[in-house]
Amino acid sequence: MDSSSSLPVTTASSSKSDRRSKSKNLHNTSKSSVIMAFLSCLAWLYIAGRLWQDAENRMLLANLLKKNSGQRPKVLTVEDKLMVLGCKDLERRIVEAEMELTLAKSQGYLRKQPQESGTSSGKKLLAVIGVYTGFGGRLRRNIIRGSWMSKADVLAKLEERGIVVRFVIGRSANRGDSLDRYIDEENHAMKDFLILHEEDQEELPKKAKFFFSTAVQMWDADFYVKVDDNIDLQLDGLIELLQSRQGQDSAYIGCMKSGEVVTEEGRPWYEPEWWKFGDQKSYFRHAAGSIFVLSRNLARYININSASLKAYAHDDTSVGSWMMGLQATYIDDSRLCCTYSGQDKVCSLA
Repeated sequence: MDSSSSLPVTTASSSKSDRRSKSKNLHNTSKSSVIMAFLSCLAWLYIAGRLWQDAENRMLLANLLKKNSGQRPKVLTVEDKLMVLGCKDLERRIVEAEMELTLAKSQGYLRKQPQESGTSSGKKLLAVIGVYTGFGGRLRRNIIRGSWMSKADVLAKLEERGIVVRFVIGRSANRGDSLDRYIDEENHAMKDFLILHEEDQEELPKKAKFFFSTAVQMWDADFYVKVDDNIDLQLDGLIELLQSRQGQDSAYIGCMKSGEVVTEEGRPWYEPEWWKFGDQKSYFRHAAGSIFVLSRNLARYININSASLKAYAHDDTSVGSWMMGLQATYIDDSRLCCTYSGQDKVCSLA
């Protein structure tokens, strides 16, 4: 009896305790939910405020850009940049320097002074004559030496008359080989060479650049003459011609011609860039390549601008193209027109 009467008391006490625990847990859960909801509202308000502020900023910037779009330049020029950097004075000095450089080039001034004089007295020469020759041209050189230079001191005597004559040749592609050694030995004995770039029959326009650039730096002369070594030339007649032209600045003298541009590869005088000469395929007026003369100013122009001058397949047309953009005086002299006689060319001066 005692044990059965105590069971209801124990059961009632336990149920009451459970109800208190559940009520307490529900209260805590409700409180946490309210706090989380409050924090969520704060976060939402913060994010909404930032988004609204960004939208306002974007709208303000868009309005400012739209308002100033008509006043700002489409492209920022060099002058604008210089103004921003405060370099207007530097810009003025650059412009003045460019103008002085342009004037110096137009007057034919050199990048450096001549390295040596053509005569012991240092007086100005009448002409520098460059005789184009090659590795296989020793027989022709000896023929010229026999006609122009029959005496051992002929070079010195010619220079006393204001004439410098040199055989113009380049180096072998295989530097130091037998071809180079033969030329060095011949030059050591005769002292009548002007040795330039690498020798290549297909690089005659480059040879013209090197010859005029080097000659105008080494000798101060009124004229610079290019002559082929297969020409039977009367030197006195050439000197007379040049003396008659002294004082004519920017003189471009030769047997002037033009002619058909050869467009078929494999034919003599083929021009790979034939398409540049227009639909008529005709060369511009230029001096024939056997012999032609440039005055000091024109030779200096080649020296100053040699790096940027366009070369075509042949030296005479290349030099002619360089003269086209200048105030050159074209002098067509029939005495410099040459015709073939066997393997040699004969000019009217001969």
